[in-house]
Order: sequence, then structure tokens, then C-alpha cells
Amino acid sequence: MENHSVSITEAQDGFEFKFSDVFNVAVSFIDRHLTEGRADKIAILTTSGEEVTYGELAANVNRCGNFFKSSGLTKGDRLIMVVKDCPEFFYIFWGSIKAGIIPIPINTLLRAKDYRFIIDNSECSAVLYSPEYKSEVEPALEMAQNKPAQSICIRGEEKDLVQLIQDSPADLEVAETSADDECFFLYSSGSTGNPKGAVHCHKDMMYTSLNYGVKTLGIKENDVTFSAAKLFFAYGLGNAMHFPLWAGA
Repeated sequence: MENHSVSITEAQDGFEFKFSDVFNVAVSFIDRHLTEGRADKIAILTTSGEEVTYGELAANVNRCGNFFKSSGLTKGDRLIMVVKDCPEFFYIFWGSIKAGIIPIPINTLLRAKDYRFIIDNSECSAVLYSPEYKSEVEPALEMAQNKPAQSICIRGEEKDLVQLIQDSPADLEVAETSADDECFFLYSSGSTGNPKGAVHCHKDMMYTSLNYGVKTLGIKENDVTFSAAKLFFAYGLGNAMHFPLWAGA
């Protein structure tokens, strides 16, 4: 099999998958839409009316990944996201994955002590956050024993993230990962103690997108999806991002 490819067979009780030895899931969810002719199709539509095409999404994902690499982040580094639902969430999440960096979307309703714990527990190398949350994130960074090399407020500063990445190349070499490698983390709510990081592999979004997004929800290319659950929730991450991205919706 070619690198970053997957063979999908529909069975009676769901889909079955065979992954190439080298597999980075960003190729299936981002790059594939360009080769299948969706570059000009709208991928993201915000409530304010902002539109992002699949071509623009892919370019900004690549720029973001290159920006992270040029900032000193390397394959296997962990990157915390305290980011509201916006196009930049997509760029950061997928740019990290394509570069082999592990994104960790975090609940935006937490307080400084919770962010401090997760910064230390995750041993992250970077923290990116929306300006709405700086009053909790910045004290957490000061309190944490782990000192991430990068901390970036993605909007409202002298340069926002989209401006910061504009000088980065719009082509990104895909990190050589495997289907079973760590892809992203999600932290539990901590209802029975401290939050716990749940590790998701590169293959996992394939399983959920096909077996739930396609087979159960029936999402198709001509659909427009809206999720009440925020992107930092596991269900919101599927509903609002990887289910429709897989379908080309």
C-alpha cells in the first residue's frame, strides 16, 4: 500500500480498515479533498458568515504546521489548545497532526488551577489560546512547573495567528506516523479527581467518522452540519469537525 493510505470495506456490523504502515490521518481528512476536486467547496461556515474553502483550509493547515516546526516544535511534542470554536481551531489541530505534533484541545470553561494541572500533567511544549481565556491561561502558565517553550494568544495581539503563519509555506511535508501512533489527547472533566488525558490514535477518527458519522448519522457531501457541543468536547469534535470533514460536507 502507498504511504498514508487506507483500505475500507463495509461489513454487516460496520466498516473494516486496513492501514498502510506509514499513516498520517491528516492526509485522509485534509489533503484528500484537494485530490478529489473539492478545493473550492466550502469546508467551514461560521455564524458570522465567514467561509473557508477546502483549499484555504489545507493551505492554512500547512502554514500552521510549518510555523510550529519553525518555532522549534518537533514530532511527538504536545500542544495545548484553549481555543474557541473558530477556523483557527481547525488550522491548529490539523496543522499539528500533519506535522507529527500532538494537539490537546482543552475545555475553555476551566479555571487557572485546572489549566495549570493540565499544563504540568501533559508536559506540553506549547500553549495556544483565544484572548477570551487569557485571564485564566496566563496565570496558569505562571503557576505551572512545566514551562512550555511557546505560548501564543491567537487573536487580539500585535499579530494574530493567521498573520503569524502567512509567511510560512503553504506546502507541508507529512510526518511519518502510523495508524497506532498518538494523534491527539482529550482530557476528562475531572469529576472524580484530577482530569485524565485520554490518548487517541491516528486510526481512531477513521473508525468514528465511518461507523458513526456515515453509518449512524448518515452525513453526506452535500450536508451542512451544526453542533451544539463545542469542539473541545469529544462529541463536538466529531459532529462539528471530523465527521463532516470525512464526508466532504
